[in-house]
Amino acid sequence: MANTNHTEFWLRGPVPGIAPLLQPIAHALLQSEQEVDRLMAGFSDALLWERPGGVASPGFHLQHLAGVLDRLFTYARGHTLNEAQLADLATEGVPAEGQSTVAQLLNRFNIQIDKALEEIAKTPEESLTSPRTVGRAKLPSTVGGLLFHAAEHTQRHTGQLLVTARILTHLRQPME
Repeated sequence: MANTNHTEFWLRGPVPGIAPLLQPIAHALLQSEQEVDRLMAGFSDALLWERPGGVASPGFHLQHLAGVLDRLFTYARGHTLNEAQLADLATEGVPAEGQSTVAQLLNRFNIQIDKALEEIAKTPEESLTSPRTVGRAKLPSTVGGLLFHAAEHTQRHTGQLLVTARILTHLRQPME
């Protein structure tokens, strides 16, 4: 994303094609995308899987950001996870084929954001209270609950990624 606008998305007005009640979800996802893209531009592949102080690596956060969006939107559609999604979940936190460099993980995350926005644009507001279940335990939720959680979970991991990546970058800078 080459956007240089530093105004937060929620202050930029409505996202075209998104229903009013779904605007906060779109704003949160777009804000995360912009922040992650900005931060990870030029981030070293050599630091991607580092875990300072034992926290999750930047690579984990990038995998998890894309994976959770995929899974939560699957549940919002009323589907269960398929074998590929379960396998993807099982490999979060370690380099995997097509998911081992900053560029690959950013591309995957940005594609997932685009898919999420497309799906939000197709979501009727009246469906937000429709019941849905989550996971093998079939825990109760709603379409709106899942979409909201997708946005807030993305924001949470964006914040964690921002801190971890900054720490790693600072730790690797030569002493002045």
